[in-house]
Amino acid sequence: MKQSMGRRASLGALAGLAASPLIAANASAKPARPLPPITIYHLEGRRSERIVWLMEELGFPYELKFKRGDLAGSMAMIREFSPVVPMAPTVKYGDQVLVESGAIIELILNRHAPGRLQPALDSRDYPNYLMWMHFAEGSLAARLFSDYRAWTAQPPKQRSRLVDSEAVVQFAENFLGQHPWFGGAAFSAADIMMMFPLNAATGLNLVEEAQFPNVAAWKARIEARPAYQHMLAKARPDGMIGGLPRLPQHAPAGPRETLKAPG
Repeated sequence: MKQSMGRRASLGALAGLAASPLIAANASAKPARPLPPITIYHLEGRRSERIVWLMEELGFPYELKFKRGDLAGSMAMIREFSPVVPMAPTVKYGDQVLVESGAIIELILNRHAPGRLQPALDSRDYPNYLMWMHFAEGSLAARLFSDYRAWTAQPPKQRSRLVDSEAVVQFAENFLGQHPWFGGAAFSAADIMMMFPLNAATGLNLVEEAQFPNVAAWKARIEARPAYQHMLAKARPDGMIGGLPRLPQHAPAGPRETLKAPG
């Protein structure tokens, strides 16, 4: 499937952006650079959704390439375009080829949407925002999929005494008990990064969803966002396809060292 995407923000939406805490906090940001043509090579239900969602939040134009309902076909498109490191997302940014969703998000925001979807550099929220931007893949997704692989090979009888899937999700749960968003006071790109692994945590039965009410409430707020709904309609038109099977059971809680979320 090849789609050209782009939305023009209404005057009312622009007024709302001007009133946003993130916009107000970053009023002195450097002017935005012109956006080069963006092509997103996509796999349905995978991390490439982050870039589609980002572009929908920003109202930026982009081209989306994938074969609807055909993960193997979509992957073949990516491999043909970028044979050395075929990954989703793979993004054509002007004449450059980029991978790594977090890096792509930071690039687009810093160059082309300064002051949007991230707290001001000198704000109290910025350190936490940056931490969650990197925690999403560096600690959360890494631990979740490591446990998933191990537990698929051998069903778990107990959790690690150190940091495991439950601990990293609890870290997020604790933070959301004190803040509405992973960027602090306002929705930000950190929330875009965190949605995929937190969905995986419960969707793959690595953790018990009922244990994390703050995460569940945050997900509900995310799912109500128009840009998130636009992303789903365009990037996942038939719902989740080809997902990993849920674990039949996850390890029960046990004594272990836990992470303490920052305030």
